[in-house]
Amino acid sequence: MRWFLLVVATVWSLSSAPSHASPGVDLWERWEAHDPASQVSVDHSAWDAILADHSALDEHGIRRVDYAAIADGSAEALNAYIAMLEATPVSDLTRDEQFAFWANLYNALTVRVIADHFPVESIRKVNISPGLFSIGPWGAELATVEGVAVTLDDIEHRILRPIWRDPRVHYAVNCAAIGCPNLNGEAFSADRLDAQLDAAGHAFVNHARGVRIDDGDLIASKIYDWFDEDFGGSEEGVIAHLLEFAEGSLKGDLESRTEIDDYEYDWSVNSLTEPGAEG
Repeated sequence: MRWFLLVVATVWSLSSAPSHASPGVDLWERWEAHDPASQVSVDHSAWDAILADHSALDEHGIRRVDYAAIADGSAEALNAYIAMLEATPVSDLTRDEQFAFWANLYNALTVRVIADHFPVESIRKVNISPGLFSIGPWGAELATVEGVAVTLDDIEHRILRPIWRDPRVHYAVNCAAIGCPNLNGEAFSADRLDAQLDAAGHAFVNHARGVRIDDGDLIASKIYDWFDEDFGGSEEGVIAHLLEFAEGSLKGDLESRTEIDDYEYDWSVNSLTEPGAEG
């Protein structure tokens, strides 16, 4: 009986923890190749169209996605866009083109995963990753680029984070959750990349689910705890990062802080319609 209870407790602990959310960087050297002189520009207009037709900001400033409509009417267009990216020789692109490529691919794959399994209350319930105790889709091979199978974890933790070493990666990739930084309302593009990443950082940091003062306490997104190594490796480092994007009264409040009192995250799916509701 004690053995059974221990197994149950272990399974519950693993299933309730954000198992995908705190991997360290693990450089996949295969993807370091790039061509600084390349003139190739990847066409992300199909992704722009899908976002324009099937996503919108709600009254709280959270971008929501009509996954049901994508599944019913735009699955072919989404699949064609992903197939185009899979056929792209990404190693021949410039660094900025590559960042846009990987970020857009990550987001398109995530949208497809949710659309394929909709209605679902949380991406963590899409249990398609290999492994007995694996949660969510992050470890599943969802695309093949240059003949190599890649997962969402690969794109985020083995390519984007270790190659670019830019904390704004976390504002670029979206995990279909309310607590995540918004899915960008347009495709990332090399020619506007810095401005797009800065705008995404400003939008999240100055939103209550990113950072807020609640009854005197500093509450921050769990992202800054899970990935603190990308934000200076300490709470003071996280606050210094937040100050780069904070505006108005929030900036003034942060200037006197050295600690974060609590972290929060909402894993509810960022759907435009309630799971199970008619689209």
